[in-house]
Amino acid sequence: MESKISIFITCLVFAAAFQLLLPVSEASLKVGYYKSKCKKAESIVKSTVRSFIVKNPGLGAGLIRMFFHDCFVRGCDASVLLDPTPANPQPEKLSIPNNPSLRGFEVIDAVKAELEKQCPGVVSCADIIALSARDASLFLGNISYKIPTGRLDGRVSISAEALQILPAPSFNLSQLEASFASKGLSTAEMVALSGAHSIGRSHCSSFTSRLYPTIDPTMNQGFGSFLRKLCPQNAAVDGVVPQDFVSPNKLDEQYYKNVESLTALFFSDWSLLTSGATLNQVDTYTKVPGAFKADFANAMIKMGSINEALPGSPGEVRGPTCRAVN
Repeated sequence: MESKISIFITCLVFAAAFQLLLPVSEASLKVGYYKSKCKKAESIVKSTVRSFIVKNPGLGAGLIRMFFHDCFVRGCDASVLLDPTPANPQPEKLSIPNNPSLRGFEVIDAVKAELEKQCPGVVSCADIIALSARDASLFLGNISYKIPTGRLDGRVSISAEALQILPAPSFNLSQLEASFASKGLSTAEMVALSGAHSIGRSHCSSFTSRLYPTIDPTMNQGFGSFLRKLCPQNAAVDGVVPQDFVSPNKLDEQYYKNVESLTALFFSDWSLLTSGATLNQVDTYTKVPGAFKADFANAMIKMGSINEALPGSPGEVRGPTCRAVN
């Protein structure tokens, strides 16, 4: 009897130890994960993010985009934050979709530094990105939601994967749907998440194919002429313009109005008009108060559950910086 009890206890200990090595799964995420581990964690994230957005609202847009770009490549594991090293000179952040357009890294650095003072080695960088995007949504769009935490940080970051996986601004609707479906996200969630194009900015190179040699017929011709002045053909410097010229610092329904009036920047934006279902959803967001915000919040929570860590590749909680593995 004693030997059976001993074996049972040994198995429990082994199972517990093995569980510590497993990548975080959707089932292990929960709201308020840090309440008993680092009580002030979420308030530290919120206050730090607020201090940056007050000075530069564009950084809030960057944080929301960072969350998207992180979760789509290897799941939400903060792989997008890793700096190049001699062993890995081309991480995700240097990939064409991220460099030089992705911003907000200094915000993550500041949040991590404050958390390390309060509770070193406890809060993952992946959770910092998720919470920062949530708070940016609140400050820029008054969109409030609770997002589960408990993610672990990955140890792998490959530039080529970001280029291959992230949806391009030139995608048509079928390509967008396939890209989001591969991450477990529906077409409706894709349309809701596209609303993030109501904030932030874009480099001219992301849409000049719609301006030259002729203005794309799927774009408002007057708007195209206006963009040509801001983004001259063969310019020596890749210019930057707001994604939404009407309310560039507000995460709101204006984006969908821009889509309907053919004054959105990307071909992928226009593609939302090419099916009855997506067109109806766009129209709903322009007419029904609160519909977009509710759907955007739910889609952000859903996206935060993307987990693609492979067995045998355990995660970690990086410290003291999010820019390097332990």
